[in-house]
Parts: sequence; structure tokens; C-alpha cells
Amino acid sequence: MPKKIDHAERRRLVTDVTRGLIIQGGLEAATMREIAKEAGFANGALKHFFDSKDDIIKATYDSSLERMGEVVNEAAEDVRGLKALRSVAFDAMPDDEEKRTAGRVLLAFWERAATEQGMADTYREHLDQWRTALLQFLAEAREDGDVTAPESDEVLVSEIILINAGVNVMGLLAPDLFSFESQRELLNAFFERITRRS
Repeated sequence: MPKKIDHAERRRLVTDVTRGLIIQGGLEAATMREIAKEAGFANGALKHFFDSKDDIIKATYDSSLERMGEVVNEAAEDVRGLKALRSVAFDAMPDDEEKRTAGRVLLAFWERAATEQGMADTYREHLDQWRTALLQFLAEAREDGDVTAPESDEVLVSEIILINAGVNVMGLLAPDLFSFESQRELLNAFFERITRRS
């Protein structure tokens, strides 16, 4: 009896391999030949699990965004309001190797999403979920009396997202100018401002 193939497991293997190739050399490094080689498949075997290279890239993108969503969920587990808001914002900072790796992958995908509507839509869904969570935590923080800033919640949430996106990019491209310490100082200054008592 032939061995049953776990298609979901094989797909995960392919996306993990693809992610590794993207980290090493960008999207251009993730050729079908290299993906098959790194995954231990014969040429052409990938077609049993994915329709095309674009399908593989999209699945890898989805997987990376899912991992980022898990970081947000774990950071806010069992806390609310200002604590949840701070946890999510600081956990999105690229302050360890895994997060820097996630940033490199996301940077490569952002470039592709700028010209491919499907990938842009996928990122927008992730962004909308992130904004929704941050808006909830911010509303709770105001309710608890912890956030006093006069700016609207939408403005403050946009500021958190832009800080996080900016430090992820600059931390990769100019780490000598934007150290982890300076990134944390920036976020601490933001939270000090929005919680300041008059």
C-alpha cells in the first residue's frame, strides 16, 4: 500500500523553505528549482501542492502574516487597555532575530504587494485586524482613564502602526542610526505623551 502523503504538511514545508530563501536573497532567490531543491523534491513535484510560483509566494505571504497575527494575539492575552496596547506595540518591534527575520520577509512582500492587488488585499486584511485590535485596546485604556491624549483614537492607532512599520524598515536598512534602544525610546515617548496628566 503506497504511503499516504500529508498535503498540508508538504505545503507547510514548501512555504517554510520559500520563506528561508526569501530571507537569504529576496523574492528573486525563491525560484521553483531552488524551492524544490531545498524542500527535497524532484523538479516538477511542487505542482502536486501548488498551481504556480505565484501560488507558493501567496501562501508564504499568508503564513508570514499569520505568524505576525499570532504575536499580536499572544501579546494581548489576559490583559486589556493600556497594558494590551503597550504589549502589542512593543512586541511588534524588531528586537530579536526572529522579529528581524519577519521584517525582512515582510519588506520583500511589501515590494510585491505594491504592484499585485491580490497581495495588497491580503496585507490590508492583516492591517485591518491589527487596527481593530489596537482601537479596542485604546478604547479600553480611555475607559480606564489611562489614556488622556486629545487626538482621536484613529490618529493614535495610525501613529502606533507607522512607528512600528518605520522602525522595522529603518532597523533593517540603517541599524547604526536606529538601534533597538532608540526604537524603544521612541515608543516610550509616544506612550508617555498619550498618558500624560495635565
